Amino acid sequence: MTVGASGSAITRGPVRPEPGAGALGADLGPDPGTDPGPDQGPGFGPGFGIDPDDLPDGLVVADETGRVICFNAAAARITAVAAADAVGSPLERALPLEDLEGRRWWALTDPYGGLLTRFGQPERNLLLPGGREVLVSARYVRAHPQGPVRRLVISIRGTEARRRTERSHAELIATVAHELRSPLTSVKGFTATLLAKWERFTDDQKRLMLETVDADANRVTRLIAELLDISRIDSGRLEVRRQPVDIGTAVGRHIQSITASGQSPDRFLVRIQQPLPDLWADPDKIDQILGNLLENAVRHGAGTVTIEVAPAQVKHVDHGHAEHTHADGGATGTAVTVSDEGPGIPEESMARVFTRFWRGSKRGGTGLGLYIVKGIVEAHGGTITVGRGPGGGAQFRFILPVGAPAYLK
Repeated sequence: MTVGASGSAITRGPVRPEPGAGALGADLGPDPGTDPGPDQGPGFGPGFGIDPDDLPDGLVVADETGRVICFNAAAARITAVAAADAVGSPLERALPLEDLEGRRWWALTDPYGGLLTRFGQPERNLLLPGGREVLVSARYVRAHPQGPVRRLVISIRGTEARRRTERSHAELIATVAHELRSPLTSVKGFTATLLAKWERFTDDQKRLMLETVDADANRVTRLIAELLDISRIDSGRLEVRRQPVDIGTAVGRHIQSITASGQSPDRFLVRIQQPLPDLWADPDKIDQILGNLLENAVRHGAGTVTIEVAPAQVKHVDHGHAEHTHADGGATGTAVTVSDEGPGIPEESMARVFTRFWRGSKRGGTGLGLYIVKGIVEAHGGTITVGRGPGGGAQFRFILPVGAPAYLK
């Protein structure tokens, strides 16, 4: 065993994984008295050359006597114990873990003296001295099935990432509960009133109540659709069903819908640069993008809302793949820009615009729309950016590649 430059212990010797041991079950050191071959480099085995300090998670390895032989840099950072102090110490002293009920973990699990059929401990929350919580899993490496423990390999991770995920989920649940409560209360109230006192209302009053119920039901339906979209985006399962899309017609249709609900037609200015390349995209999802961006401009912006559609002389970003352009250097997609003349988005907030629950003002909304827009654009292989428009307001610009099916190319 040698000690690396960063202070972690590094063992030399061949790798002999135990059956079913997995990545953490590899033999990280030689048997006592084994002469390491001349070609054995530091790390996990010949040819790998992996230093334990290269691992993102904490790695602690104890030998057959329970003394620490490896304590990498991540373990030192997470536990606040210096590697030089840990290496050579008994495991219980170097890594004094307790469960959430305050019981000493190594005495409780007894890895060296417990059942010979056990092969490890699943990941669980444990406590370091001072009450700091960490995620710990362990693998028992045995010389042979049901033999004595030859190596104890422990993985340690901080809980910060999990806590962030849990907070995000809690925020999502709280937001959904809040957004659902209002329309469902309205639906329940109006339907109960109509059922109990139907004969007392005029036809106009009944129509008004039913229209309110219908609008609130649509709001609930939209929120559920947003939640499903978020689930698909987060899991990478958002499907794009490409068809020919006339983006100019789609923009006109959305503006007509907005003006029908009371907005002045004079508030919108549309510029379409012809000819546009043939765009193959998912029509329903393009409607979602346009609907969210236009609603955002109307609700949070001011003045004239300008929508520009033009060919895009840009690189096609297929997320996770190399950027490329057409061989002839022509337009590779369509760019749509939506801008308003309102107060705009503060510079310090622009990096958070496309995150969950971001709201530019207190004028309602779930804060999920722009997060979904970004997910849909990227599912098409496109990009979306936010900046300040010519009129001083917010400007959103998304670019979609042509995306023609392979059989048309």
